[in-house]
Amino acid sequence: MQSQLTVRISEELEKEIALLSKKMRLKRSDIVRIALEKLVEDFHVKEDAAPYNKVKGLIGSISSGISDLGEDHRRYLLKKFRKDA
Repeated sequence: MQSQLTVRISEELEKEIALLSKKMRLKRSDIVRIALEKLVEDFHVKEDAAPYNKVKGLIGSISSGISDLGEDHRRYLLKKFRKDA
């Protein structure tokens, strides 16, 4: 079942929608529906493209073999820098 939504828009936006409606030979409601569908689709695409979502499957999947790396990372970094210098 379809539901109905009432929205107030500016006169300027109404004119733009009417112009698009004539050019595309669609009803004004179709133009608004297409725009809303595109907005929702773009939102989901951006949400899926968030940096965390891209790497969440990798987090915790590799072991360094060092049990206290998170707690004592500074000591390990300094040791590595001294070794490479």
